[in-house]
Amino acid sequence: MRSEHQPAGIDLDRPNAARAYDWALGGTANWAIDRQYGEMALKAYPELRQATRANRAFLGRAVRYCIENGVTQFLDLGSGIPTMGNVHEIADELDPDSRCVYVDIEPVAVAHARILLEEEGDPDRHAVIHADLCNHRQVWQEAFETGVLDPDKPIGMLTVAVLHFVPDSTGVADAIRAYRDLLPAGSLYVISHLTDSEVENDTKSQLADLKEVSKRSSTPGVLRSTEEVRAFFGDFELVEPGLVPVGEWHPDDLDPTVRTAIGGVARKTR
Repeated sequence: MRSEHQPAGIDLDRPNAARAYDWALGGTANWAIDRQYGEMALKAYPELRQATRANRAFLGRAVRYCIENGVTQFLDLGSGIPTMGNVHEIADELDPDSRCVYVDIEPVAVAHARILLEEEGDPDRHAVIHADLCNHRQVWQEAFETGVLDPDKPIGMLTVAVLHFVPDSTGVADAIRAYRDLLPAGSLYVISHLTDSEVENDTKSQLADLKEVSKRSSTPGVLRSTEEVRAFFGDFELVEPGLVPVGEWHPDDLDPTVRTAIGGVARKTR
């Protein structure tokens, strides 16, 4: 039975993106207000579940790419509520010595991540931080204070399905630029983002409706163009096939093609 108990510090006056994302993936770390919001969002944009799952599948492939290319420690910014295919789980399958620090601003996401890591994680290799990704100084300091990450080795930094909840007014572009500057050479940066670029007019209209619905939540959505998303990579070199619909990035046979979610991986070469 689902519990509707409200943990301390959890705002249930408005729905929240992390909890609604959990709902869209079939999770249980959400409340009635989040599910009602999710249904409204699904009505506005019927491909919402497909886009959510395609994003999650992209995350898994990107993590595997990082491991296969020698990057075995991860900083997952805006990691969300743990669900299927978490970063540390995917990484551990390929490299049992891999490391991961999760970062999220949502208390439910942080609480669930801590429970998961207490049950199956390794405190020497896995940690979670409660912080705003836009506060890069706090995040960077606390990430290394955990002792999990090695500052002298490349890092796989991820902002998967999170930047479209972070408006420009937060200074997100400056924060991401600061992270890029701080990352060691050889690091890989993974992004996925919702976009209305290069989609049919009907879909563009649905995304506009979705954006309007999102204003009811504590984390209103932001639609950015392909070029605006690409700008987050700065001077990092995009690996093939570049910034593309997430289902087309190193696809598995069963990955759906969702044009509204784009993703890519870029390397810091110097």
